[in-house]
Amino acid sequence: MNRLILSAAASASALLLGAYSTADAQETICVDCIGPDKVTLTMPLTPPHMPADLTPAGVRAADDHLALEEVNGTEAMAFVAASNQRALAALTGDRRYETFRQQAEAILTATDRIPGPSFLGDGIGNFWQDAANPKGVWRRTTLESYRSPNTRWETMLDIDALSRAEGRDWVWKGADCLAPDETRCLISLSDGGKDAVVVREFDTSTGRWVEDGFILPEGKHRLEWLDRDTLLVATDFGAGTLTESGYPYIVKSLTRGQSLAQATEVYRGDIGDGGYGVSPSVYRDGTGAVQAVLINRPLDTFRSEVWGLMGNRPAKLNLPERVSIHGVQGESLIFTVEEPWSLFRSSPDYPAGTVLAQPLRVLALAEKGPPPLHGDPQTVFRPGQRQSVQDVAVFDNDILMVVSDNVVGTLKRLAFERDGRPLWSSIDIAVPSNSAVGLGDRSRSTGQVFVSSQGFLTPPTLGLLGPSADAPATLRSAPAKFDASTHVTEQFEARSSDGTMIPYFVTRPRDMAMDGSAPTILFGYGGFQVSFPPAYKPEMGKLWLENGGVFVQANIRGGGEFGPEWHQAVLNENRQLAFDDFAAVAADLHRRGISSPRRTGIYGIYGRSNGGVLTSVSITQHPELFHAAVIESPLIDMLRYHELPAGASWIGEYGDPRIPEEAAWIARYSAYQNLRPGADYPRVYITTNTRDDRVHPGHSRKFAARLGEMGYDHLYYEETSGGHSNDADPIANARRWARHYVYLSQQLMD
Repeated sequence: MNRLILSAAASASALLLGAYSTADAQETICVDCIGPDKVTLTMPLTPPHMPADLTPAGVRAADDHLALEEVNGTEAMAFVAASNQRALAALTGDRRYETFRQQAEAILTATDRIPGPSFLGDGIGNFWQDAANPKGVWRRTTLESYRSPNTRWETMLDIDALSRAEGRDWVWKGADCLAPDETRCLISLSDGGKDAVVVREFDTSTGRWVEDGFILPEGKHRLEWLDRDTLLVATDFGAGTLTESGYPYIVKSLTRGQSLAQATEVYRGDIGDGGYGVSPSVYRDGTGAVQAVLINRPLDTFRSEVWGLMGNRPAKLNLPERVSIHGVQGESLIFTVEEPWSLFRSSPDYPAGTVLAQPLRVLALAEKGPPPLHGDPQTVFRPGQRQSVQDVAVFDNDILMVVSDNVVGTLKRLAFERDGRPLWSSIDIAVPSNSAVGLGDRSRSTGQVFVSSQGFLTPPTLGLLGPSADAPATLRSAPAKFDASTHVTEQFEARSSDGTMIPYFVTRPRDMAMDGSAPTILFGYGGFQVSFPPAYKPEMGKLWLENGGVFVQANIRGGGEFGPEWHQAVLNENRQLAFDDFAAVAADLHRRGISSPRRTGIYGIYGRSNGGVLTSVSITQHPELFHAAVIESPLIDMLRYHELPAGASWIGEYGDPRIPEEAAWIARYSAYQNLRPGADYPRVYITTNTRDDRVHPGHSRKFAARLGEMGYDHLYYEETSGGHSNDADPIANARRWARHYVYLSQQLMD
């Protein structure tokens, strides 16, 4: 029997026409037109819920589920309760659920996990969660003890005990400690896992909260230590001090003993600024001395101005609007240009993705007239065609850099005037091949950095790299959490609708028959320049691979795998290309026989946040390609995403629905409005969190409600604690993973 495979190009054409045609018109589309047996599909051009008026008022008037946007509203919570009851019955009642839950909990609470280290004064700090401490403990040890198999830990803060004592659902959100001794730390705690936190000052030398310490009320703060008695703070200072996204645009200097109302303003952006809010950064050398104080003023999601505090006055630096700041070495700022750029009219053009060094004073003067008598920026590193800079650690005498080469990690050490030569040169640091390489915490005072490596089938290894070493010294190796001997990982490419080759990884059973019968999870993200290199996913390996499943990771455009241009190729009006990339990978899997239609479907696709855009669009544009979709913490109503906190901060990625031209291209893919009757949608699983203050739960609720009213079978579950990241409690997280894989097994293995 022929299965309808809608080509990416045909799908894009249908969507371009569909949002602006009459409701009862139909189009006959040729699908699977490559083979001898051509098949056509007739479908309505205009979805019934597409607003005729795409203005914000028109979109709102056409939305019959606005009540579900009220986070704790009566109608919304009744909907959540009824949906949760149905979803839990279907998922936790499955014969596999308890086994999956136990396996996931064993992985997430295992005591043989690598404790993630951070430098803390002369020792090592770590935040640890397990079955006995689900909320976690902040603890420390010496580097020597950390190296040993029997590490002796000293607990500084017990978050479980603190929550019980204060009657709050505290979730650890990190510590910021003042260099160089790092005894005074700003502790961020979230009530229930939200992004918003309260901040308290803690003294690691006494193990107590500081009596006259800094305390900030709940908010989405941006703060830095300036000195022992002064903070730079961007936060909610009262009425009119937040942007429409709910982020701050004013930076103030807060002295010990002052209230926020008494703080002194040092910089002001504008209430109309986009992005994630203005933020101060204080850069220090290895002795802890301040080298520079910079303030980032976001104009939208990716464009920003960088200002330097020169004395007590801010000065705008002559930098491109798309730039990543890595640190300061000597007098020079180390940064990556995320767009083609030249400092002066006479300067060369530096391609996007190039890492540069330039004295701060030159960057501050360059705005004020003709080029001064200074040299052009020094090129620290220029990536090749299939390379991109993934992480940079700046030290006093050299720079470490993770460079992705065709989505595989490499590590380089760069220095100026190596062997007496006055230029930047690099040497390769030995790391495992075909792996993801990551830089962990780094110590400016010692020149050391933690380095990790891992692969889809290879557990993480943690090493410590010193200032002159040519390879990290292994500290810990995580034990395997699933049997990887049965599987193999391969890398392929698929041709997208515009001819671009899209790389993807396949992890499959070694002896799998290429007859299209394998249950397959296809993962993609494709946004915000976030890269997805090979990574060890122990719960996926145990609950999916060990049961014969296939895992595919598609490195579609929108990510950062090949640098800024890979991301920028699908911004705004070009977003459809990211969806085409994903569909092209799915079709390529079919052609290779890795997977294919079986019974009622083909793949599971899993995504969160921006991944939720991808998954929801994929099932509405290509229901014939997928038989399962886990859509978690998603953006779905793209015509109202800017209205739901903190959606307006992402306008630089998707466009602004308030602008008619931009609303038009968003309407062509927004899944909430593009649901159609009579489509072969899979039974999807939608899940989110009531306390998610990053991606509003209204997206998930409304999509589930509309699926239901249109008669489509689906599951919807809403957790009530944990926030956007879902990692507040490993016990709850184990239940979450068990639900996911029960659903995927039901759809793809049964």
